[in-house]
Amino acid sequence: MHAKDILIDGYNRIQEEVHSAVEGLPPDLLNARPTAETNSVAWLVWHLTRVQDDHLSDAFDLDQVWLSQDWEKRFGLDLPPHDTGYGHRPAQVAKVRVDDAGLLTGYHDAVHERSLKALRSLTAADLERVVDVRWDPPVTLGVRLVSVLSDDLQHVGQAAYARGLLQSAAG
Repeated sequence: MHAKDILIDGYNRIQEEVHSAVEGLPPDLLNARPTAETNSVAWLVWHLTRVQDDHLSDAFDLDQVWLSQDWEKRFGLDLPPHDTGYGHRPAQVAKVRVDDAGLLTGYHDAVHERSLKALRSLTAADLERVVDVRWDPPVTLGVRLVSVLSDDLQHVGQAAYARGLLQSAAG
């Protein structure tokens, strides 16, 4: 098995878990927050997808799906166009609201499709290419891809947990 096959499997798992976390949730539960200081399922899935979109677009020199496929307009959020949710305070988290789980899965699926296309093109040498010199040591493509994979899996796990809490509280 090649490294790119492992990455593809990992990114496929993110997509599966995103669908599990949001499908069938009504808007009130998608947008609810277990506490005033925590994130909603909608915010978590939007954020993990924005991070994947932003980071892989940068690493592969691609346009963000968020902007190039008009997802920013479809969501209609009162946030800057390039916002990924990083560092959001509770008031900003509250701005990420959706009326339908399909909006979240649609955006995620579009990013996932683009991500898989990029991952399928990888060679072993590509994974060593430096994509971010702001860190010491500089970040390689391989490290960036694993970092996004890890971050996304953590956030989708949080979304699944929040879903369970909210469904339990709703009775």
